[in-house]
Amino acid sequence: MKVLVTFSILILIVIIGATSCYYDSEEYLFPQLNSQCDTLNITYSGSIVPLLDNHCLSCHSNSAAAAFGGNIRLEDYADVRARVDDQRLLGSITHEAGYSPMPVGASKLDDCKIAIFRIWIISGAPNN
Repeated sequence: MKVLVTFSILILIVIIGATSCYYDSEEYLFPQLNSQCDTLNITYSGSIVPLLDNHCLSCHSNSAAAAFGGNIRLEDYADVRARVDDQRLLGSITHEAGYSPMPVGASKLDDCKIAIFRIWIISGAPNN
């Protein structure tokens, strides 16, 4: 009887051990650790607009700019291009001296997002 109980416990431990061990890929568990900054395929519609949507338009949309965004609008290409041409866009997002640091009340955008803006601007800020 004692051998049967011991054998049953041993089998139970092996089953529990075997079913509790599994291997997930690090990329699946921690996607941010392995994400890379794509600075090769930067377009206004595919790269810049999503960044503006996520980080700027809560204050700088056409409907919110008068109340929250100092009347600076970034919803349309022409408005964004005007901020590129006067250098306020890059100066603000990089928190350069003499420019209002954006986003207000938040930390500076990460280096990848700033690089995407910078590369797009250096390439002439095309409307693509």
